[in-house]
Amino acid sequence: MSAPLHDPEAPREPVRLKLAALRAEPLPATFKGLPAIAEGVFLQDLDRLKLSLLDGDLPLPAAVLKESALTHNARWMRAFTGRAGVSLAPHGKTTMAPQLFQRQFDEGAWGMTAATAVHVRTYRRFGVPRVILANQLVGKADLELVFRELAADPSFDFFVLVDSAAGLDLLRTAAIAHGLTRPVQVLLEVGTPGGRTGVRSVEEGAALAALIQAASPAIALRGVEAFEGVYSGADTARVELGALTMIETVAELTRRGCADGWFAPGEVLLSAGGSAFFDMAAKTLAAVEAGGTGHALRVVLRSGCYLSHDSLQYERMQDRMRQRAGALWGEGPGLRNAIEVWAYVQSVPEPGRAICTAGRRDLSYDACLPQPLWWYRQGTHDAPQAAPGSWTVSKLNDQHAFVDAVAAADAGEGALPLRVGDLIAFGVGHPCTTFDKWPLLYTVDDVYRVTGGVRTFF
Repeated sequence: MSAPLHDPEAPREPVRLKLAALRAEPLPATFKGLPAIAEGVFLQDLDRLKLSLLDGDLPLPAAVLKESALTHNARWMRAFTGRAGVSLAPHGKTTMAPQLFQRQFDEGAWGMTAATAVHVRTYRRFGVPRVILANQLVGKADLELVFRELAADPSFDFFVLVDSAAGLDLLRTAAIAHGLTRPVQVLLEVGTPGGRTGVRSVEEGAALAALIQAASPAIALRGVEAFEGVYSGADTARVELGALTMIETVAELTRRGCADGWFAPGEVLLSAGGSAFFDMAAKTLAAVEAGGTGHALRVVLRSGCYLSHDSLQYERMQDRMRQRAGALWGEGPGLRNAIEVWAYVQSVPEPGRAICTAGRRDLSYDACLPQPLWWYRQGTHDAPQAAPGSWTVSKLNDQHAFVDAVAAADAGEGALPLRVGDLIAFGVGHPCTTFDKWPLLYTVDDVYRVTGGVRTFF
C-alpha cells in the first residue's frame, strides 16, 4: 500500500515566513564577491542594483547560480518523483541555503535531510517542518540540541538513524532523561562490509529491530534506510552491483519487518537515493509491497545535488542514470548545470598558461579539479565563449587557478588566447564543496544579470 506522493497537510509556510526576515537583512561588507555598491543593501533588493557580471559589476571571484537551470532542475525532479511514485527529502547539506529549501518545498519536497545535529537546528530556525537526520545521533550536546527542538514543537516530524545496540541505548537513555512525551522515530540503517555506518546483513538488521521494539515507548521504528553512494570508482559494474545490493537489502528488511510486525503505527519509510543512484533506489523501492499487512509504505529519496547539478561529476553520471532509468527518466533534457564560479585572468606568465583569481578557497576540488567552461573579453565578445576542451585546470592554490592548454607545444594565441583582464567561468564536480565556500551566491539570468542572492549557513 503506497502513501500519497505529496502530503497536502505538510506545512510549508513557516519556511516562507522565516525567509521574509532573511531577505530583509542587510548584506555585510565582509562577504566575498560583494561589490561596494551592495554593502548594507537588503538581500531582497539586490536585483534593484541592476548588476551585471559580464560588465564587471562584481568583484571576482564570485559564485553564481543560473536561475533558468535551477527552475528546470526543481521541476524535472518533481516530474521524476511523480512518475516513480516516490517522495523527496533533499539533502540540505549540499547548499545549506534556506531559500533553496523553500524552492524545493514549492516543487513538492516532503521534507529535508540533514547530516548533523547543528544542521537540524539551522533547519528549524528557518521553519523546516520535517527532517531526516541521515546519521547517528550521539554525544550529550548533540542529543540535547535535537531533543530541545522535539520538546519545543510537538508538530516537528523528526527521524534519525540507528545501526547498533550502543547507539540505540544512547537514544533511549537520553529520551527518557529529557522527559520526551513522544517516541523518537528511528530508521534502521543498512550498510555494507568495509563501508561506512549501517548494519552489515539482513540478520544483523533483524536482531537490531528486535532491540528497537523492546525500547518502546521511548523509541519507535519507522522504517529502513541506506546511503548507497558509499560505492564509487571507475568499475561501473562493481559500483552499481554494490549500490543495488544495499538498496535491495532495504527492501528485504522492510518486507520482513512488515510481515513480523517490527514497525510502529504510521507510514513505513524506505529511504535511499543519493545524487548518483536515485533512479535505482526509486525503481527498486517503489516495487516493494507490504504483503497484505496493511502498512502504508513511503519511499523517500534524498538527493541533494540535483538542484544545482554540476558540470563534471554528476553530469558524467547522468548518461548512465538515463540508461538505467529508461522511460522513468522522461523525455527531453535531464538535469542542467546551474553553478559556476567566475574569476579574472590576472597573469599570463608563459605561453600556454593563465593564472586566474580563484582557488581552493572558492572551488570544489575533492572529487576532481574544476574545468573552464566559458571565457569572456569585454569589448570583444557579445556573449561568453565556450572554453575549448583542451583547456584544463592543472593546479589550484588557495587563491589561484592554473589554466593550461593541453599538449600545446608552441602555445601562442591560437592555443590559449587569454589575456590579463579576461573573465573565465569554472565548472565544478561535487557542488557541495563549492557551496560551503560562499556565504552569498548570486542568482543570474542567462545573460548574467544579477536577479538576486542566495545566503548559505554552513
